[in-house]
Amino acid sequence: MTLAWIVAASLAGGLLSVGCAAAFSFTVRASWVPMLVSFAIGTLLGAAFLEVIPHAFENGDAHEAALTILAGIFVFFILEKLVIWRHCHTEDCEAHDLHKAEHDHGRSGTLIVVGDTVHNFVDGILIAAAFMQSTQLGIVTALAIVAHEIPQEVGDFLILLHSGYSKARALAMNLLSSLATLVGGVLGYFALQAFEGWTTTLLGIVAASMIYVAVADLIPGLHKRTGLAATLSQGSLIALGVATIALVRMLIGHSH
Repeated sequence: MTLAWIVAASLAGGLLSVGCAAAFSFTVRASWVPMLVSFAIGTLLGAAFLEVIPHAFENGDAHEAALTILAGIFVFFILEKLVIWRHCHTEDCEAHDLHKAEHDHGRSGTLIVVGDTVHNFVDGILIAAAFMQSTQLGIVTALAIVAHEIPQEVGDFLILLHSGYSKARALAMNLLSSLATLVGGVLGYFALQAFEGWTTTLLGIVAASMIYVAVADLIPGLHKRTGLAATLSQGSLIALGVATIALVRMLIGHSH
C-alpha cells in the first residue's frame, strides 16, 4: 500500500507540475520569451539559494556540499563545451558567437534537462521517505514539492523555448524528466538507506545546474539590451522570480 501511494504521488506530482507550467507557457507569445527569461533566471537562483543549497547543508557536511556544487559547475562547463563541439568544430562558428546567434543552440536547454532530471529524482526519494513515515506526511510532502516545482517548471519551460526547442519538444522533454520522480520514489522505497548518504551530493548537482545555467548561459544574454527600460524590466522580473520561490516556501512553511 505504501509503494502504491509513492507511485501515485510521484506520477501525479510530476505530471501536475509540468502540466501547470505548460498550460502557462503555451499561452506565452514567442516575442515574450526573451523578456521572460529574466523571470526564469530568478526562479533558478531563488530555488538554488533559498531551497536546494540550504537542504544540501542541512543533510550533510557543508564543506562537502560546497565542494559538490563547485565540482558540478565545472562539470556543467565541460558538458556545455561538448554540446558546442557537437554543433561546430571551428572557433569562428556561429555557435561560438553569442552575439550572432538568435538562441543558444540548445546548450542551456540540455543542461537544464540534466539538472531537472536529477532534481526530480531527489524529489522522488523525498516522497518515498515521507510516505514510509506516514501517509499524511507523504501527501503533504508531495503537495509541497508540486507547489515548489510549478514556478521552477515554468522557468525551465521558458529556458527550453529560449534554447530553440519547439513547444511540443519542450513539453516532451519536461514530461520525460518528470518520470525521474517515479524512478526516485520506487528506488527510494526499496533502498532508502543507501540513498541517504548521497542526498548531499545529489542536491549539490541540482544547485550547480541551476546556478550555472542562470549565471553562465542566461544572464550574459540580458546584457545585449543596455537600455534603462530593458534593464529595469530585467531586474524586476529576476526579482519577481526569486520572490515567487520565496512566497511558495513561506506558504508551505505556514501550512506545516
